[in-house]
Amino acid sequence: MKVAAELDARGLLCPLPVLKARKRLEPLEPGDVLRMLADDPAAVIDVPHFCAEAGHDLVEVSGNGEDRTYLIRKGR
Repeated sequence: MKVAAELDARGLLCPLPVLKARKRLEPLEPGDVLRMLADDPAAVIDVPHFCAEAGHDLVEVSGNGEDRTYLIRKGR
């Protein structure tokens, strides 16, 4: 899968990872993929909720421990 943009949100706490992801997704074309790294424990709940509400697809969540990688495909 080709990644169009990356965002390192490690060290940021809720709601900043989602707010930064929203801003980073804005200039992307529908179907483009954003890879976001985050270590906020709340991101496991916030990112899927954000994607569902904004019309994006959460393609994959990976990682163990604190650091997780989220692949978000931009919707509309």
